Amino acid sequence: MALRVGVTGPTGEIGKAAIAALEEHPDVTAIIGMARRPFDATAEGWTKTVYRQGDILDRAAVDDLVADVDVVVHLAFIIMGTRTESARVNLAGTRNVFEATVAAARPRRLVYTSSVAAYGYHADNPVPLTEDVAPRGSAEHYYSEQKAACEAALAEITDGSDLEVYVLRPCIVAGPKAPALADAMPWNHLPGPVRRVTRALPLLRPLPDPGTPLQLVHHDDVAAAITLAVTTTSAPPGAYNIAGDGVVSMSQVAEAFGAQPVRVPRAAAVMTSELLSRLPFVPSVLEWLHAGRTSVVMDTAKATSVLGWRPRYTSAETLSALASTVR
Repeated sequence: MALRVGVTGPTGEIGKAAIAALEEHPDVTAIIGMARRPFDATAEGWTKTVYRQGDILDRAAVDDLVADVDVVVHLAFIIMGTRTESARVNLAGTRNVFEATVAAARPRRLVYTSSVAAYGYHADNPVPLTEDVAPRGSAEHYYSEQKAACEAALAEITDGSDLEVYVLRPCIVAGPKAPALADAMPWNHLPGPVRRVTRALPLLRPLPDPGTPLQLVHHDDVAAAITLAVTTTSAPPGAYNIAGDGVVSMSQVAEAFGAQPVRVPRAAAVMTSELLSRLPFVPSVLEWLHAGRTSVVMDTAKATSVLGWRPRYTSAETLSALASTVR
């Protein structure tokens, strides 16, 4: 089986690891990485990958990409951005990719990286979350709302088509090449002079811990799941939860980044989230506080037993790998 694979977002936090993993698979003979800005495939050691200039907001560019491949992997997505900017790219751009792939004659499979955030931060969500739980999203958190909206659009657009659709729902992705978790820490959003002072004094970098467990997954493990979804001949299409084994606490995250963990009651996190959701304007970065209100730990049994995926790194090992790079 010889596969030509088109990848949007090839230079992002998941993109580089995904391209590297696809390069190593014998069934993948060619990879087209579409990005707005040029990248040097040879500098990365990639021999099957070529760069194609394009923006997912440009439908013509997306049409050209998907017309030339057997499998489309959609990774392009804004994680840390404003609600308005992210909606423009994440909703309109993602819809372009889905519609173009369905309309094209050649692609037979679409692999989309969604997120645990698509489930939303709802008190009545079961623990752990399985793929049978509806991705309802949380309107108060732009990223969660948009991930759920994208999955709804995917179901609508692909309904009745012959396209094989694989949806991967990773938890927080981290590692040496995926620093978004570290970048999201509140002290990194302080003014420059203040931020420099806090680097030397952990007490000036408090991080609340309401006791909500976190799953992390290494970018290389997500890349392995993407490669399986692209190449499998036995695992059926559908949604698959992707997370490293075990959980970590916000206290462990704080200590890994040299900050000061502060234990707070879970009720305080819920109250803070409720207050933020009632305010008329909240900076987008603060919307991430909603993620701490309830557990979104996932069950990954389907990914391991059906897709044949096994994480190489635990959540704790992934945090350690990220922290060693940040420090």
